[in-house]
Amino acid sequence: MAHVATAFLRNRGRILLTRRSDAVGTYSGKWAGVSGYVEGDPNDAEDDARRELEEEVGVTDATLANTAQPMHITDGEREWTVHAFMFDVNHRDIAPNEELADVEWVHAPVICERDTVPELWPTYRRVAPTLETVQTDDAHGSAWVSLRALEVLRDAAADAESWEVLVSFGRSLRDARPSMAAVTNRVNRVLADAAGDPEALCQRAAAEIDAAAEADDVASAEAAQLLRKEGYDRVATLSRSGTVRAALEDAGTNVLVAESRPGLEGVTVAESLAKKGLEITLTTDAALPGFVADGAVDAVLVGADAVLSSGDVVNKVGSYPIALAASRSDVPVFAVCARDKIRGDDTVIGEEGGALYDGDLPITVSNPLFERVPSDLVDGVVTEEGRLDSDGVERVASEHAELARWDESTSSDGDEESED
Repeated sequence: MAHVATAFLRNRGRILLTRRSDAVGTYSGKWAGVSGYVEGDPNDAEDDARRELEEEVGVTDATLANTAQPMHITDGEREWTVHAFMFDVNHRDIAPNEELADVEWVHAPVICERDTVPELWPTYRRVAPTLETVQTDDAHGSAWVSLRALEVLRDAAADAESWEVLVSFGRSLRDARPSMAAVTNRVNRVLADAAGDPEALCQRAAAEIDAAAEADDVASAEAAQLLRKEGYDRVATLSRSGTVRAALEDAGTNVLVAESRPGLEGVTVAESLAKKGLEITLTTDAALPGFVADGAVDAVLVGADAVLSSGDVVNKVGSYPIALAASRSDVPVFAVCARDKIRGDDTVIGEEGGALYDGDLPITVSNPLFERVPSDLVDGVVTEEGRLDSDGVERVASEHAELARWDESTSSDGDEESED
C-alpha cells in the first residue's frame, strides 16, 4: 500500500487547490492539495509534505496548523494511505512546477464541486478546524480564532443534513468563546443573513471570511496612518494582536514590548518585529507602566478582545496599568481592531489562565487573562472605519445587538411549531 502526503495550504481562510498536469503518473487533470509519495518512514510524513510544498509550489515558510491519523483509501485496484496536513502561510505567493496544470485559492467547499482525486473532501475535513479548535485555542488572538469559527461554520453548512441541526451547531459555535466578540458577531451575522438555507449560509460564511480578513488589514493600515500622521515614533504595546503587529510594521516605529505572561506572546511579537528591521526593546509586564510614565514612548497601541458598547476596552491583563500610567503622563492610548470586536452590550466576559499554584495549602487562585480599560483612558478605537469616538462605538454596538436577534426569532418559531 503506497503512502502519500497531502498538504493543504491555508491563507486568510482560503486553501490552495492544485490541478495535476499530464507530467504526473496518477490522476492527471484532477484537483488535489499539494501531494506526493512518502519516500521515507511514514511516521515522518511531514518531512515529505514540506518537500512537496517546496518542489511543487515553492513554499518554504509554512507553519503546521494540524495533522491527523493516516486515512486509508481504496480506488479500484489502488490502495493508498494518505497522511494529511494543514499548513498556514501569510502570503499567496507560489511558484507551481511542471506537475501542476493550474492552481487556485478557494473556499474549501469548492472541493465538492470539482473533479478531484479520491476522497479529497474527507481528507480535508480531517485536518480542517473544528468546534474544539475554536473552544480550546490559547495560542492566537480573537481575530484568528474568529476566522477559524467562520471556516467551521462554512464547512458544516456544506455537509448539513438540515437547517435545524445547523442552527444548533451554530449556537454552539457562537457561544464557544464568549469573551471574543468577533466570534460572536461574525457567526451571528452569517446565521442572521442565511434565512434558513444551508447553501446560502455556506456562501455567506465564505463571504464573511473574506470580509473579515480585509477588515483586519484596513484597520491596521488606519492605525499605521495615525501613528505616522501624529509623529508617534516610539510606541508601547503588549500581548499579541496581528492587527497591532501589522500596524507597527507598516509605520516602522521603535517598539517597547511587554513580555506578556503567562503565554509570553510579547516575546513572539518582539521577534517578529525585529525580523522586519524595527528597533525593539523587550521588557517585563511589571516594568512597562513605569517606562510609559517616564516618557519612554509617544503612544500606546494595544489590541482588543472586545470593545464594550460603553467604549471600554477589554484586553490582555496588564493593559489597565499601562493605560493609567499613560494617562498620568499625557501619553495617548489607542486600541486597534476590526469593528466586529465591538460588543452589542456592556458585559465583560473573562477567561482564566493556567494554574499559579500547585502546592497543598488552601490558597484561592485568580488568574484572569483579560481586564477592562475604562473609556476615559482610551483616546480612540481604530477600526476599518477609522478612529471611532464613543458615539461611533455605540452605533456599531447597536448594529451588533440587532444581529443577535436571529436567535430570538428562531427560538420563537420553534416554540410555535412545537405548540402546533
